[in-house]
Amino acid sequence: MTSQSAAVQQRAGSPVGALPGPGAPAGDWLGVTVGERTVSWTDRDPILFALAVGARPEELDLVFEERLRVLPGFALTLAQWAPDVLGSAGAWDTSTALHGAQALTVLKPLPPSGEITMAARVTGVWDKGSAAVYDLAVESDHFVATWSLFAPGRGGFGGDRGPGRAAAPDQEPAWSVELPTADNAALLYRLLGDRHHIHVDPAAATAIDQPRPILHGLATLSAAALVAARANDVHPADLTRLEGRFASAVFPGESLVARGWADGALEVVTERGPAITAGRALFG
Repeated sequence: MTSQSAAVQQRAGSPVGALPGPGAPAGDWLGVTVGERTVSWTDRDPILFALAVGARPEELDLVFEERLRVLPGFALTLAQWAPDVLGSAGAWDTSTALHGAQALTVLKPLPPSGEITMAARVTGVWDKGSAAVYDLAVESDHFVATWSLFAPGRGGFGGDRGPGRAAAPDQEPAWSVELPTADNAALLYRLLGDRHHIHVDPAAATAIDQPRPILHGLATLSAAALVAARANDVHPADLTRLEGRFASAVFPGESLVARGWADGALEVVTERGPAITAGRALFG
């Protein structure tokens, strides 16, 4: 279950139409409109987001309301309602589905406080044999965010396998920096909306074969975008495109390494191996 933070307020827009239902083949969800949602927020929320993904005290325009610029990754917390709605409607088994990849295209900056209306629809359903991958796009005047959800047991419906994985960069990275994560990073990030128990409760983490609670993949991705901006001497609020595939879990408090290439390619690794692959962070 998820729950928005106290300051973020949501109200339903246009109602969801007739949905295929839990027993329908995965392919029947292609093109489904999930509905609309209007969300408002105050400056408290993007500041909390910035702190959760590693903003420093001296980066005042990320953490101080009087000069605040909103990190674009904050948009993903506003749009979290859409995969929650689709999963609850039966598109996939919420106990086994995984967040496989994420993309964000920034159309214009979000204000420090405000209100937006978003619409969501299923733009792709790919048949991987033993699983299905759903692409869910959330669109607004400020951004387009696309979730890719990997759903075991939902494949085999005769659909297209979809695009293959992007090839890894074959050159040495242009930069490589340490990416520390705070012990309380998941505790902060979950206050922005994704309150799944695996991010706070050791018992829930054990149930998914993890030794302790894990950090949200979107938190790791946004943290990587922040260090990419520092490495390229650009402002992190000038991000125009962010994407990445979630390869393995990250634990709050562990130190990661982020690596980037001249074309914007990005990856994050742990001591155990890749955490984010096929990443990209572009700045305007």
